[in-house]
Amino acid sequence: MSGAVEERDGLGGIGGSDGIDRFDGLDGFREVQRLAYACAEAVAAQLRPGTTEREAARAMRVWAREHGVRDWFHLPFAWFGDRTAFTGFKVPLQFFPTGRRLEPGMPFILDLAPVYGDCTADIGYSGSLGPNPLQERLMADLREHRELILREVRERRPLRTIYEDVDRLMVRQGYANRHRAYPFGVIAHKVDRVTERRWSPRIAGFGAQSLKGLASDALHGHRDGWSPLWSPYRMSDHPPYPGLWAVEPHVGFRGTGAKFEEILVVTETDAYWLDDDLPHVRRWHETDADRTRTASMTGTSMGPGTAAGASTGTGTGSDTGAAA
Repeated sequence: MSGAVEERDGLGGIGGSDGIDRFDGLDGFREVQRLAYACAEAVAAQLRPGTTEREAARAMRVWAREHGVRDWFHLPFAWFGDRTAFTGFKVPLQFFPTGRRLEPGMPFILDLAPVYGDCTADIGYSGSLGPNPLQERLMADLREHRELILREVRERRPLRTIYEDVDRLMVRQGYANRHRAYPFGVIAHKVDRVTERRWSPRIAGFGAQSLKGLASDALHGHRDGWSPLWSPYRMSDHPPYPGLWAVEPHVGFRGTGAKFEEILVVTETDAYWLDDDLPHVRRWHETDADRTRTASMTGTSMGPGTAAGASTGTGTGSDTGAAA
């Protein structure tokens, strides 16, 4: 995997921002993405009954600082229980960590976007405190979304059309689209190089340097007919724009949510995920290996298959609303 990616790392004049034009490799972005996932896994392993969202978010900040992070695209978020499905979310302040306490079997999502060197990444890690079959099913079904997004970006379909196809797939699976609850309903946003500073002011939890870069992309994009925010609206009715995109399909069912978030590399002629050595991808591969072993022992053929969440009754609360 790594060798194949390295062969495609020379991106030349990819992208529209000053930083992305100077790409001479992707190792830094791969490194910070892996660092962010390592942070999420380390904090997830420390979670206990009674841990609050604020404590989990603080633990991610501490871990990241101890490993060299000095700036952020956005500070860490943590969502527990039905907040993983954004139940009742109406205003941006509801996204910030709260005093919600973790309970046995409860799902959680950890989300962080550190800057390391001059590179940034934005990741989402889904898990639960003990077994949670519903969230495990949601995560298994997100695999099809990862494949769909890559396939249709490679086909150069308009981003708005791909968004609608993700919506339709979620409906077929029996789930609600929860990334629509994010500001502007985004499923992804562009990421670039960031000038790292030892002290950088923040605006509503977002680093000023990163927001400045996103605003610059928005200005260039408005002039040239594209948007750095991948949304369901007309501003995303254009072919995939070259650059790095943090993509985060987010599904919900009966008060349980799950998502992944990782970097998709888009060139003028191709697209590929920056890294396949990530927790959710490893989880899917382990499931494939388990099926193969089971089939070998029983002498039967077992397809990969996924099941729709609509038949499951293990969630809590109520549906958070189907995608519009």
